[in-house]
Amino acid sequence: MTAPTDPAVQQARTLLDRFLAAGIAAAHPEKCLRAHLPQPAPGRLIILGAGKAGGSMAAVASRFYREEHGVPEARILGLAVARHGYGQEAPGIRMVEAGHPVPDEAGIAATREALSIAAQAGPEDEVLVLLSGGGSANWIAPAGDLTLTEKQAITRALLRSGAPIGEINTVRKHLSRIKGGRLALAARNARSILTLAISDVPFDDPAVIASGPTVPDPSTLEQARAICERRGIPLPETAVRLLNDPNNETPKAGDPAFARAEYRIIARPIDALEAAAAAAREAGYEAVMLGADLEGEAREVAAEHADLARKARAEGRRVALISGGELTVTIRGEGHGGPNQEYALALAIALDGEPGIRGIAADTDGTDGGRGEATDPAGGLVDETTLARARAAGLDPAAMLADNDSTRFFETLGDLVRPGPTRTNVNDCRIILVD
Repeated sequence: MTAPTDPAVQQARTLLDRFLAAGIAAAHPEKCLRAHLPQPAPGRLIILGAGKAGGSMAAVASRFYREEHGVPEARILGLAVARHGYGQEAPGIRMVEAGHPVPDEAGIAATREALSIAAQAGPEDEVLVLLSGGGSANWIAPAGDLTLTEKQAITRALLRSGAPIGEINTVRKHLSRIKGGRLALAARNARSILTLAISDVPFDDPAVIASGPTVPDPSTLEQARAICERRGIPLPETAVRLLNDPNNETPKAGDPAFARAEYRIIARPIDALEAAAAAAREAGYEAVMLGADLEGEAREVAAEHADLARKARAEGRRVALISGGELTVTIRGEGHGGPNQEYALALAIALDGEPGIRGIAADTDGTDGGRGEATDPAGGLVDETTLARARAAGLDPAAMLADNDSTRFFETLGDLVRPGPTRTNVNDCRIILVD
């Protein structure tokens, strides 16, 4: 499909790409991790990483300890697991790629190995845990007799239900042998446990980031049961037994396993949004931050933001409306997409060709929903020509939104955002430019 020919529209789309790239770069481990890495101690250094930034964080740590500090390979024991396509070479640290958002056998094998390595930590060893969003799916160790197939089905049902990430992780933690503080239990004999995390969740809650494997878990079995009942999640008998077993409760604050555990967040969603806002100001826009922790149905939030954009235009303001957080999609149709693409499609419909308003919505990790492939799109671009070009191509925007078919919509127009694997993850970045 032919892209817009209006120079003003083309320029705005170029700026939107630039602002998004500035936000992603601000949260990359190359920029934010090194300053937080501890100096090497005399004992062994055990490095365990997980999530979409698991590979890039491990690579930075490997260079820091091996090249900058000359730590011999015999003193480093490491394993990192990242989403398929997100791995990165990190000498001294074994790299594994695994499934996301639905876990797979590679994730199970890597998680078993990570738990085994953590259990080997002795009183002279330091455990360095490098966490990022996606770790909940990459570190997968079903508890009890729960099988991978059953865990996959529960994960898919939770994702389709429209449940926010906090609810999803509450259930995950109570069906796992590593989540909800259980990795800290495994490494409880270590001299210290330091977790450095890149946050991808609203309000940066350590208990939610990658399902909190090294921090006390405030959620309960009762809450997990209530979420499954409220969301209509079908559970196999193996999961029912786990959620009804008091002995399967996650470790809480005060547990000795956390006595020598420290946790630091090294990059947050707001960091990316502020970098995007700075780029927008440099381009002459008034940056208006709508919040880094937004939640809710993607199409509903898009309609609200369209109203704000129209209001700003009516007032004659040249603004960049910037927001983050993690929106959800309750899947009722048969199409494919993700929260950012659905937001972008709903935004285009709500704006209805309003001139001078253009927007981008993308996940900073480089993929938005999709089929779990590294080549999945990250989001979509919209402008005043979007609906006209769609109808000229024989598309029905409202029908495609109802069918959750946003990927096909933007793919037909050539307006998918495809940065590829960014190897970081600080959630969504949405920018609306009003000229």
